[in-house]
Amino acid sequence: MITRRAAFALPVLALPALARAQQRTEITLLLDWFVNPDHAPIIVAQEAGFFERAGLAVRVVAPADPNDPPRLIAAKRGDIGVFYQMNLHLAVDQGLPLMRVGTLVATPLATLTVLRDGPIRSLADLRGKRIGFSVAGFEEVVVGTMLDSVGLKLSDVRLINVNFALSSALMSGQVDAIVGGYRNFELHQLEIEGRPGRAFFPEQHGLPIYDELIYIAHRDRARDATLRRFMDAVESATTFLVNNPEDSWRMFIAGPRRELDDALNRRAWASTINRFALNPAALDRNRYDRMARLLADRKLIRSVPPVESYAVELPVATR
Repeated sequence: MITRRAAFALPVLALPALARAQQRTEITLLLDWFVNPDHAPIIVAQEAGFFERAGLAVRVVAPADPNDPPRLIAAKRGDIGVFYQMNLHLAVDQGLPLMRVGTLVATPLATLTVLRDGPIRSLADLRGKRIGFSVAGFEEVVVGTMLDSVGLKLSDVRLINVNFALSSALMSGQVDAIVGGYRNFELHQLEIEGRPGRAFFPEQHGLPIYDELIYIAHRDRARDATLRRFMDAVESATTFLVNNPEDSWRMFIAGPRRELDDALNRRAWASTINRFALNPAALDRNRYDRMARLLADRKLIRSVPPVESYAVELPVATR
């Protein structure tokens, strides 16, 4: 649980004595991964007091296994989780009672990346090459769709599972390209290592634009006003973050997160600020329907369900 309040929080965020005395509703938030700059609005909402002002006591939990959050949310062993839009479509198709209730990162982050000083200058140069990936499930859809845009087929490349060693596999020559590396992380990591990359963006090569990171809850909580209070607090924190990036960075690396104060995370922080959803509760139905149709066309899900069956905009909170 993250409880430390940053000493440099601005005076306007100070809580009235009455508000501090009120009992707060406890919420368990399950992250998708260990804390990193992708989670900045959540940490700022905690550190700057936005959750407390909303009457919430939020327990932030990093998963032991990245596959745990959707299963735990489906089993009602967590209140809200950070997940991926593309994975949500698959989870719902498999019968998990999950609902998208908000957006954290509102743009794609994943890329298909090669070394800048290598022979691959365009996607067409990937014919006969090896492409590394970390997590099985979507690599064929992403790579296949991107290759389609230049007249190639999935059979024209070789996909290799390199687990979570994307950057090292590319730099060592184990593979010629990697898919799934984030433009706000892996690209900076390659630059820091002295092997800068060249990124091809899926949304510029046939893939529909999607929300990279979203908030999910159990379907039974699709109209839970407590979760709307959470979303409103994150909205306020995101605006504060955009307006005050340096103060927010100091909050982010406070206390138990001081080990995150390094060159990679500083670069990632700067690259991610403009990608957060400024209105996290808002739902773009077309964005979800487009992705579902692509996944159905690619036979990754069986059918295209109504958007309202797995994605909602939470009702206005009342206190």
